[in-house]
Parts: sequence; structure tokens; C-alpha cells
Amino acid sequence: MLFKDHRWNETISSEEERLVNEILFLTKKYNADNISRTEAYFSFYNRHPEITWSFLASMVSRNAGWNMCDLEGEWFTKIIEKQSRDELFLTYERANWLIFQDAFPQLLLYHYSTKMKQPMFHLLRNFYVSNFMEREWACFWKEKQKNQLMIAQIINEQNVIQQPVIQHPFYKNKVFKSPLFFFQDWLHFSSVLFPTCEGELYGASVNGFKSVTKRIDLGKRLANILFDKNLYPLFYEFSSRTVHTGSRHDYEQYFKNPPKRSTPFLRCTFPYISHQRRDMKDWSRKSSIPKKWTQKSIKHVHSVKLTDWYADKQKQIKKCAYLMEFLRL
Repeated sequence: MLFKDHRWNETISSEEERLVNEILFLTKKYNADNISRTEAYFSFYNRHPEITWSFLASMVSRNAGWNMCDLEGEWFTKIIEKQSRDELFLTYERANWLIFQDAFPQLLLYHYSTKMKQPMFHLLRNFYVSNFMEREWACFWKEKQKNQLMIAQIINEQNVIQQPVIQHPFYKNKVFKSPLFFFQDWLHFSSVLFPTCEGELYGASVNGFKSVTKRIDLGKRLANILFDKNLYPLFYEFSSRTVHTGSRHDYEQYFKNPPKRSTPFLRCTFPYISHQRRDMKDWSRKSSIPKKWTQKSIKHVHSVKLTDWYADKQKQIKKCAYLMEFLRL
């Protein structure tokens, strides 16, 4: 059955209807869990490397999987209560699902547009994609400005999760107002890591995760690191060679002295979650886009090489876990 919104009265042809339903089917298929999303983003990037956001999305999605599996790993189970771990998992899962549900139809519609040799972006409205992105895709089709499209996609997806996740009463009260969330920087929940097969880690973090502007700034900084001409081949090699399991051992195996695996595999740990998207409002119709969101200039305040930082952070977490265990005893 065609996915429609009463705001649009436009009729579409039977061929377009088949295309919409095909995209809906594929989106549902690959939006099953963090593993399938990560693989779908990277597979799309290999087919369409001009859509650089898809590689960024795959690498950020890997981080989401690692953060999920940390919750049931050797150390966080000693630090964080079960209920809080479950709520954090649902937060990661919900945000990841919503972004994929919005973004993957865009990617597929671009793919089919290239095959049909004509833009089909007027169909984006059938997937509740923002009017902002419909304009950006049409612009990209004509002008081929890769960086402009990537920034637009970063802006769009962070706005997509703002109301349904960041501002949603459940996540707002249970997660973002919890004492645990104030320790997010210390627990590295707000850090995104890009590993290499040489055992090095690069990345960035954000203070004020609840701010859509700060998350957009983080996305742009991450893209700047990921596509650095010297670093990009290393990140691409890692992504190509390394199966995403959700365990941090995915990249710790490349360390000079690799530790034993301390976090589980995602599909052996978490169930499939059934989601519904209830908020279909177009965020871009509410207000104009702030200029700072679209600015291309990037400023890195801290070092982007995080290998030593990560080692120190892991030592701190282990010490905290031992202390918590001792206090319980």
C-alpha cells in the first residue's frame, strides 16, 4: 500500500508507485538493526562514491553499534544499572532507526534516478523527507556539489531526530535528564572514533549533545577528518577489511598489544526492535535554516588523533568498574 500524506494531493503514475513501494520494501529490509544499516550505507557508498555522506553514515553507525555493545560488556555492566543500560540502548536504536528510515529512501531514489537518467526527487515527499532535502537533491543533480549535499544531509538527519528522540518525553526524562547523561563525556558516549588497520584512532566529540547545532557541527568536523586526503585511505581500508560486529574488538584487534574481547557481538546480545514513525512533520517548514549550519569552514579545537586518549579512557573506565564492584561488595 502506498505510503502517503494528506498534505500532498499529487497523483503519481503506476511506474512511480512501483518504485516507491520497492524503496519502502528495501528500506524496511535493511533497517532491521545496526549491523544491516551499517552494511547498507557502506554498500551504497561503494556504488555511489559521489554521495560522501553515506560513508560518513556507515562509520558513525559503526560507533553506535560499539556503544550499544559496550552496555552489555565486561565493564559497563559493573558501572551502569540494567534499566539505565536498556534505556540507553533504546535511545541509540531509535535514533539510528529514524535516521535510516529518512535517509535510505533518499539514497535509493538517487540510485534509481541515475539508472533512469532523470531526477525523481519529487517522490521524496512520499517518504516524508523534508522539503529542504528535496531542494538539495534537485540542486545536487544539476550542480554536483558533493560537499554541499553532504552538509545538507548532516543538517537534515540531526533535525529528524531532534523532536522524536532528543525532545521526546521518554528519552528526555529517562536518558537526557538522568545523572548518567551528565557523565556522557567521561563514558565516551558522545565521542565518534574512526579506526585504522594500523591500530590508530581518530575522531571528535561533542559537548552539549542535546543541541542540534552542536551535533551538526560535530558531523561537519567528523566529515572533515574522514575525508582528509591522507587519512581517508586508511579509514576506507578499515571499513573494507573489517566486518562490523558491534564489539569494540572490531578495531582493538589492530592495536599493537590487542586486549582480549570485552564487549559482545551485537546480534548475540540485542533483540530486533519493531519501530513506528509517528511524527511525520517536516522540520524544515517551521523556520529558516541558520547560516552557521551551512557554513563549510571547520575548526578543530582538540587533536583529532585519539589513540592515547582512548587508552587512558579505557583505564579510567576499568578503575571505575573495579571501584563500583568493590563498593557493592
